[in-house]
Amino acid sequence: MVGSVEITYSPIANSNGSSHTHSNGSFQNNGTSATAEERLDELRRRLGKSDGDLLKIVGIGAGAWGSVFAALLQDAYGKFRDKFQVRIWRRPGRSVDRSTAEHLFEVINSREDVLRRLIRRCGYLKYVEARLGDRTLYADEILRDGFCLNMIDTPLCPLKVVTNLQEAVWDADIVINALPSTETREVFEEISRYWKERIGFPVIISLAKGIEASLEPVPRIITPTQMISSATGVPIENILYLGGPNIASEIYNKEYANARICGSDKWRNPLAKFLRQPHFIVWDNSDLVTHEVMGGLKNVYAIGAGMVAALTNESATSKSVYFAHCTSEMIFITHLLTEQPEKLAGPLLADTYVTLLKGRNAWYGQMLAKGELSPDMGDSIKGKGMIQGVSAIGAFYELLSQPSLNVLHPEENKPVAPAELCPILKRLYKILIKRELSPKDILQALRDETVTDPRERIEMAQSHAFFRPSLLGQP
Repeated sequence: MVGSVEITYSPIANSNGSSHTHSNGSFQNNGTSATAEERLDELRRRLGKSDGDLLKIVGIGAGAWGSVFAALLQDAYGKFRDKFQVRIWRRPGRSVDRSTAEHLFEVINSREDVLRRLIRRCGYLKYVEARLGDRTLYADEILRDGFCLNMIDTPLCPLKVVTNLQEAVWDADIVINALPSTETREVFEEISRYWKERIGFPVIISLAKGIEASLEPVPRIITPTQMISSATGVPIENILYLGGPNIASEIYNKEYANARICGSDKWRNPLAKFLRQPHFIVWDNSDLVTHEVMGGLKNVYAIGAGMVAALTNESATSKSVYFAHCTSEMIFITHLLTEQPEKLAGPLLADTYVTLLKGRNAWYGQMLAKGELSPDMGDSIKGKGMIQGVSAIGAFYELLSQPSLNVLHPEENKPVAPAELCPILKRLYKILIKRELSPKDILQALRDETVTDPRERIEMAQSHAFFRPSLLGQP
């Protein structure tokens, strides 16, 4: 049933012998929700932590979502200093330019709580000096004070920042991968060198959205969780994916949000409980493949959504037509990868909707359509970070263009590459990767009189005739 979650029973008896657990992450004890300390103690037990031994969590990557994720954990559990520690790793040396320093100074002075905190910590003067151009600030330095370079307008709590990767990860119990998918493999190959002497494996939660395409010896998709497992030797049962309809700044400002953590039975349920907060509800799900692939696909189609919105002056009709076509392509692609994928409904649909509506990839598409950015400027944008949809467009299109994956065209009754049945993906590839078309040409994918009814594409996908297990490296 769409939106349902598997229930994994691992009850902990309370004082009267009764127990209640819920797979959506809540834990009930005598009719009341578990306290933060009870959730922390439960996860510590799962991980075999003894008294006096800190549960150590480290975030790898300090973009907007990675920084917010670490800050949420710090806010929830940081007060239990004898039981818990969260740190975040980012590369050193990234300077803050003068205009960003000036804006940061304005943000600080507009927030009395932040201003008082910095004065109390003797940290305000450096921001004055940076505003005047007398000092250079660095990204890791301001992150310690709670400012993410990609999200200056949303101050976070102060964070423990580490710039030495070995120091960050060597004894971590839980690692949060918040790197762009394009950087995941390289960084985790380095991390693997520091884990050679480890006795046991850590648990890894990946927030990365994107894929790689491997074309030899057979075409296949490589997701971030697979990259991590391949690079480190950590078994896939210890690697999970977390995603949902989330805008990082809104979550930290306590807008109500939800997410799913996907992976093995062993870890997804206890981690869902641990991560759950009153304004951030975490459910668990077993379908790792669909959620992780959808995480990459939504960024692909969000770029197109931004283009359509800008080119049609936010036309509700045009955006709805685009939504119908792009979701049918997403469903088609996921059915190539898995025989019975989770339906694009509930949280999966909501995640797609919010990403198309608001997010860095949609913003990037809008800026391209308005002429304020161009593909030649690259996919790493000041103040936004990595636009992950760009590399995902290249990976998905090149993968689905391989002749060995040919499917029967429903109308022409001849074999074609799957990419030929995805006109939006094809146009995005020509706009952003080949750079043969301009952003305005995205509208032609919607206005083509010969375009297939989205319903027909979905019915094709659901016939199971197109399932290609080799795309995931399966026989």
